[in-house]
Amino acid sequence: QVQLVESGGGLVQPGGSLRLSCAASGSIFSIYDMGWYRQAPGKQREWVAGITSGGSTNYADSVKGRFTISRDNAKNTVYLQMNSLKPEDTAVYYCNAALRLSPDYEDDYWGQGTQVTVSS
Repeated sequence: QVQLVESGGGLVQPGGSLRLSCAASGSIFSIYDMGWYRQAPGKQREWVAGITSGGSTNYADSVKGRFTISRDNAKNTVYLQMNSLKPEDTAVYYCNAALRLSPDYEDDYWGQGTQVTVSS
């Protein structure tokens, strides 16, 4: 069974750092774009950052300069390094990946989410 498993969330003080990880497992032919989204209480899920299979990255304006997305293709893992965290970064963070499971089939997968709380 194909799944994305996130880790690394937690409670951190404003100005602190966290590193999220998301590992894809199962019978995977190849992985295309990977990304991170977040959803704060009472708000819609929003895109945070994305990375292509070739390593090109993009960021939401709200996190640009503070967050860094990276991936290790050998480990089928995407990371999100979050620095200078603010209370408004508090949310459940979800990873997303476009996975090809066979030469004829690809689909979009989501992780289960990991809570990030920024508070003093």
